[in-house]
Amino acid sequence: MYTVIKGVYENGEVKFLEPAPDIDKSEVLITFLNSNEKNQIPKRKLGGLLDLQHLKGKNLSIPDDFNAPLDDLKNYM
Repeated sequence: MYTVIKGVYENGEVKFLEPAPDIDKSEVLITFLNSNEKNQIPKRKLGGLLDLQHLKGKNLSIPDDFNAPLDDLKNYM
């Protein structure tokens, strides 16, 4: 099992930004991310794919069979 922990490498030391799991001993992999802002992954806003302002005043509903299996996937079930 893999656990990812955010941290910062500075002056030859890695400082965890969140608690590490309670493990006696483990191998680790450290990935250095480019610190240039233009290469950083932008943070998502809540409702990331939808601009909620465009939905105001619209009558939205969820169909009763929303969780029903899709006919297109019958061969895989």
